[in-house]
Amino acid sequence: MAAIQQTNGDYYGSKETVTEALPYAKKNKDHISCINNILGIADKELSLYDDAIFYYKESVKDSKDLEEKHAPLSNIATVYIQQKKYDEAITILESLLNKKFLEKKTKASSKARIQDNLGYAYFKNGLDKKGFNLMNEGLQLKNDIHDAYASIESYLHLADYYAKKDLQKSDQNALLAYTTATKLNSIDERLEALQILISNNHSTRDTKYVQKYFKLNDSIIKVRNNFKNKSAKIKYDAKKEKDENEKLRLEKAENLLSLQRAKYMRIVFVIVFVFLVILIAILIRYYKNKNKAIEFKSSYDTETRIAKKIHDELANDVFQVIAFAESQPLAKENTKENLLQKLDDIYGRVRGISRENNSIDTGVNFTKSIKEMLSAYNTAERNIMATNIENVNWEVMDEVKKVTISRILQELMVNMKKHSQASLVVIKFDSDQKSVLINYTDNGKGCEKSNIARNGLQNMVNRAQAVKGTIDIDTEPDKGFKVKIVIPE
Repeated sequence: MAAIQQTNGDYYGSKETVTEALPYAKKNKDHISCINNILGIADKELSLYDDAIFYYKESVKDSKDLEEKHAPLSNIATVYIQQKKYDEAITILESLLNKKFLEKKTKASSKARIQDNLGYAYFKNGLDKKGFNLMNEGLQLKNDIHDAYASIESYLHLADYYAKKDLQKSDQNALLAYTTATKLNSIDERLEALQILISNNHSTRDTKYVQKYFKLNDSIIKVRNNFKNKSAKIKYDAKKEKDENEKLRLEKAENLLSLQRAKYMRIVFVIVFVFLVILIAILIRYYKNKNKAIEFKSSYDTETRIAKKIHDELANDVFQVIAFAESQPLAKENTKENLLQKLDDIYGRVRGISRENNSIDTGVNFTKSIKEMLSAYNTAERNIMATNIENVNWEVMDEVKKVTISRILQELMVNMKKHSQASLVVIKFDSDQKSVLINYTDNGKGCEKSNIARNGLQNMVNRAQAVKGTIDIDTEPDKGFKVKIVIPE
């Protein structure tokens, strides 16, 4: 596209177009070299000679071998001629002309151009004869290979050469350049040929060439402006169509993505739902089994404690009563009363054990049953005080937690009776919006904290943890026993 724009004289448009190719050519040095060469040509035609040389040199850097470098090097020499730096141009062109690759038939056109430009540089540098011979050789080679377009430049160079030597030959070469350029529709060369004819100052014919020049120049300005407008419109329409197609493509892609995302979301939702159902089922089973294990352990501990209590407290007494009944005459009133007293004592202890382990009333009589259970441990030597029990809203608490509280208090009472030797026990009940708080204090002999599990209180801690409660025990030898119990409602 940039090359087409240059052919039609749109050099600024050409630079803009070829710059758009840069992002696509970053990894290919051949493309970069070509782009820089096109930029150099555009700047040369715009008479920006320093910029043109910069881009040509960049093109040389990115060319992989001398054969590829000859085109931008030759272009640099041409710009040097325009800048009247003839020595620099001659140095470059002579080095190129001596390269073997120019001997190839395919490179004949390049060789002819280099010969012509080198001859012109010699002529402009004052070496007329050497320059003329090279220009003639170049023109002869161009004609031999039928390179009509390249011959235009040779005719223009010879016309310039003869301008101060032989005006007739100068005009002949200028007219040959004009005729060939007209056939090939090469406007810039036609204008250049007319400029030479006008500068040769033929008074009778000068007016005709001037008119041709201005007519042609006005025409080409108009044509090139039309081309620029058409080119801009084509690029605009193409860009608009591309943007619309891209927009449609993006909309289609977004719709497909939305459908795909919705599909994946449904799949993910189903997987997550199934996973949650399985997880909930596992958790329910786990907690059921855990609660069963806790209940089983609590039942086992209770049964063990009952068995131990019967063995420790009742078995020996029953054995003694049997031995007493066998050894003593029951006919005596005294003996009978003594036996009855012993049996009554055993009966009372059996009732106490039964009361400790019987089912708990968790209904409206829960407070009463707690009080009765605690009062059973009152003796002449021991005073049990329970405060604020009625101020707790027991109705909002579930049955499991009520049973847990009752069993914990029983554990505390049994432990106190068995180990504490306390004369005063104070149990204070309290509650807030989230929990029931029970503070237990006695003035017994206390114990080391390390002995708590051994004393059977670990079962009490397990019960509290089963309902997500906490128990904090504070005790030291000879400093009493304190327990803070927190059970969530």
